[in-house]
Amino acid sequence: MLKLKKVVVIGPESTGKSTLSEALATMLNTHFVPEYARRYINDLNRPYTEDDLLEIAKGQMKTEDEAAAISENLLICDTDLNVIKVWSEHKYGNCNKWILEEIARRNYDLYLLTAIDIPWLDDPQREHPEPAMREYFYKIYLDIVEQSGIKWIDIKGSHAERLQTALKAIKTLL
Repeated sequence: MLKLKKVVVIGPESTGKSTLSEALATMLNTHFVPEYARRYINDLNRPYTEDDLLEIAKGQMKTEDEAAAISENLLICDTDLNVIKVWSEHKYGNCNKWILEEIARRNYDLYLLTAIDIPWLDDPQREHPEPAMREYFYKIYLDIVEQSGIKWIDIKGSHAERLQTALKAIKTLL
C-alpha cells in the first residue's frame, strides 16, 4: 500500500484556494479537506476572537484526520495550520502553543502556493482587500513554504493555468 500523500493549498485570502482544492479533488478522484474556519465563522453570531482560532485549528485537524482515514493515496488540504498561525500573529500578536506544536507535528508532501494575480472577490469573512496587504500576506506564505523543507510550487495565472500547474506537480509527487 502506498503512503498517503498530503497536498496543502496555501496562500492569502481570495486567491482561489478553495476553488483549486475542490477542482483537484474532483479531477484526481480523491478527498479534500475544506477550510474549517469558513464553516465555524459562518455559525458564529459574533466576530471571531483569539480563542476561536484554537477551536478552528482543532476542527481543521479533526476534519483532516477524518479525511485522511478514508483516503487511499492522496489528500488535498484547503489550508493548514500555518494559515491560522499567520492570522493569529497578525491580528493578536501571538499564536496558541497547541497550534505551533501541531504545525511541527504534522507532515505534508507538497505545498501549492496561490499567487495574488487574480482579482479580489468580496466575501464577509475576508478582511484585507488592499493590494499592499495581499502582497504582505503572500510574502509571509512564501517564506513559510520556502522554510518548510517541503516541495512547493507557485500557482498563478487563470483558473485553467492554475489547475494544470497543480495537476502536473501532484502527478510528479505521485
